[in-house]
Amino acid sequence: MLTLTPVSENALLCQHDAAPDLAAQRRWWALANAADRLPEVAESVVGMNNLTVFVHDNACAHALADALNALWTQAEASDFQGKHVDIPVHYGGACGEDLAAVAAHHGISPAEVVARHTAPVYTVFMMGFQPGFPYLGGLPEHLHTPRRAVPRTQVAAGSVGIGGSQTGVYPFASPGGWQIIGRTELPLFNAAAEPPVLLAAGDTVSFVAASLDI
Repeated sequence: MLTLTPVSENALLCQHDAAPDLAAQRRWWALANAADRLPEVAESVVGMNNLTVFVHDNACAHALADALNALWTQAEASDFQGKHVDIPVHYGGACGEDLAAVAAHHGISPAEVVARHTAPVYTVFMMGFQPGFPYLGGLPEHLHTPRRAVPRTQVAAGSVGIGGSQTGVYPFASPGGWQIIGRTELPLFNAAAEPPVLLAAGDTVSFVAASLDI
């Protein structure tokens, strides 16, 4: 059963105690697709191991509880496969101020951090924080790194960082506490494009080392 929490008159937050892995996230995608077909639903927004369902102004979010629990019981992990995007990254130096610190944390060289970071194919679990910001699953456990003790007041657009068990890319300059190991020139958000975001949940990503400054 889902835990359903009203977050406004028009929205329900759906949560479950399943581990937040790729299989669980795929089940949330499937639930979102099913919920979007309900006539009362205006939009479903997938989070990390949760789903927020927004209803139209003339509908009652609370009345959807039984329907959403039924859909969750029926939902199977979606086999949706999005597009694949290669993201070129300039690692280290002025583009990756924390690369050396991440290497020291794991007792390896900066070059080995880059080798490990570019090895996997990542999956976009969800979008959030900023328009176009992808939360990527698949970071190897031997690269899991705590966030900075003191966040930066300004992180450059395109910065590639590690925050705990995840990695991601900042589409815009902003404050941030992730460990910055590189930067890409590939824009993740373009207001003139349709859609304006480069990535979506279910897409896959590979990081490609464009350069390494150590």
